[in-house]
Amino acid sequence: MPLNNLWDNRGVPLDKQRFTWRDMVGKPISKLDDDAFTRVRIILMNGIELDALRIKQMAARFNGPLRVPLARMRRVEQHQATMVNWMLSADHSPLETTIAYEQVAIEVTASVAQHEPDPYQAQTYRFGLLEDFDHLYRYSALLDRLEGKDANNILQGYTDIVPGRPTAEEHRAPDDDVRAPYDGRSAALITKLHAALITASEYQTHDYYMNIGPLFADPLARELYAEIASVEEQHVTQYGSLQDPQESWMEKLLIHEATEIYGYYSCAQQESNPRVKAMWERFLDYEFGHLTLMRELYKQHERRDPDEILAGVIPAPIQFSTHRDFVRTVLANEVSLRAKGTAFVPKDRESALSIEARAYLNSQGSPSEAVSAGYRWTPGTELADSMLAEERG
Repeated sequence: MPLNNLWDNRGVPLDKQRFTWRDMVGKPISKLDDDAFTRVRIILMNGIELDALRIKQMAARFNGPLRVPLARMRRVEQHQATMVNWMLSADHSPLETTIAYEQVAIEVTASVAQHEPDPYQAQTYRFGLLEDFDHLYRYSALLDRLEGKDANNILQGYTDIVPGRPTAEEHRAPDDDVRAPYDGRSAALITKLHAALITASEYQTHDYYMNIGPLFADPLARELYAEIASVEEQHVTQYGSLQDPQESWMEKLLIHEATEIYGYYSCAQQESNPRVKAMWERFLDYEFGHLTLMRELYKQHERRDPDEILAGVIPAPIQFSTHRDFVRTVLANEVSLRAKGTAFVPKDRESALSIEARAYLNSQGSPSEAVSAGYRWTPGTELADSMLAEERG
């Protein structure tokens, strides 16, 4: 299906989108045998579905006539999210899943940054990308510390494990996390889809860290999750503020449905696991049905043509592949950038508000610096540690 005709399919009607418990909870992927990007796609689409639930719940609180149709859509999307998220296997430790979450943030944001036509929006994605890149390094150190495992078993060599913009330097005053939004009247459709997609992904990451952080017994692990969860909230603020606040609830809902279609289409085009590919194709048809209903609701409540919003060229699917060279270039050229208001500035021009806020947060120590003290990733560390343990035994 050509990308320019992505919205033409009416899809499966909502009342035909049904699940059983066994349907929802099927055989999970293999942690090691499946390609890492299968897991990346699973995590990404779970995040997008959870955000679909979130935005529809909020919209329903402000729009009485939309409550029943949105409730019907949410029930299906709840079951879609379950089926997607339950594809993760039980042999992933919470920390290994954390490594996978950061790989999603790095590789998907890198793809978005390269295809975003708005220079300011692309700059924002590159800015956040370097922070997630550093999170991967800190969590990799924690994985080595707590479980004696090499993070590359999850990453499969697609993503580098080296420091980015230091996490200890990422903490900013809220005033410096709000970005300038796109203009909904003139922005390209892909710009709107990108902002919705990355906001959803970061929101999921924040919530995951907030939920599992307290479950660790190790004090430094608990502190590290608290620290990085705080940065993830900054990222949700940053990416969410890229969206035009003048867009109506109906416009936001329409854009989100288009984003879900864009995501599932991208997944289906590149999936290597036939069983997972069938799920992506099934849910793509479901989302076409959701968009068909949302278009009718938009016409009914906004008295406007939804094609005014959905018109525009989509340059490419999300590229689920390694972006190592791009990330290395961004790291070399932009790691020293800081935020001041809505602008990105050299380090020596950083906001005094952020400097003060960060100094207080780090005044009793930095978990991210402590966890990586003396850590340097080298290939095969898990195997080397295992052999050393056998020799000692």
